[in-house]
Amino acid sequence: MRYLAPKRTTNAFNEAAKWLTARGISLLGSRVLAVRGRTSGEVRTTVVNLFTYEGERYLLAPRGHTQWVRNLRAAGEGELRLGRRTEPFTAIEMPDAVKEPLIRLYLRKWAWETGAFFDGLKADSPRADIMDAAPGLPVFRIAPHPA
Repeated sequence: MRYLAPKRTTNAFNEAAKWLTARGISLLGSRVLAVRGRTSGEVRTTVVNLFTYEGERYLLAPRGHTQWVRNLRAAGEGELRLGRRTEPFTAIEMPDAVKEPLIRLYLRKWAWETGAFFDGLKADSPRADIMDAAPGLPVFRIAPHPA
């Protein structure tokens, strides 16, 4: 399983982005993801980049099978927060076969921020390269809870 641990500079950037997002300032779609820990049961938070593709919303984990990914798989649901606004959701993990356009879009939007996590993969990389990388890049579709 692919997992790239954050570096000190990454942690500093993430903390700044999380602080801003928690106060209602979204950086190109940023949200604070809150999900229950799979072993502790405590709510864990991290900043994520929410994006839309063909009318559906998604989260992609550029560092691979991170703790938030493992917790979201176990819980099956979480919350997206922007300032005081909280949106509960159900997470549907996408199979590798459908990830290509999602990975390309993510790279177009956030390569400037997260490109180092993609081992040279670019938005215009050959399909075969993106499909080879797909198993190490978890993607979840966000389905809002019914009102």
